[in-house]
Amino acid sequence: MMVIKPGDCEGGPDNKHEGADQWLFVLSGVGEATVSKKKRKLSAGTLLLIEAGEPHEIKNTGKSPLRTVNFYAPPEY
Repeated sequence: MMVIKPGDCEGGPDNKHEGADQWLFVLSGVGEATVSKKKRKLSAGTLLLIEAGEPHEIKNTGKSPLRTVNFYAPPEY
């Protein structure tokens, strides 16, 4: 599980997984994902695919923790 505090972010323009797709499921909180320079809103129940090699950043834009479960195919970590 990934937990991002309000105002914080994970990743950035150089963050990418060359060998694996990342599926990100939002359990709670709100935020914004920037994937290959495209912005996507995140909220509970959102399922986001970040394909292998796509630069990405996940930012908490809310007032409570942003909690996600992440799956990598093939396994990354």
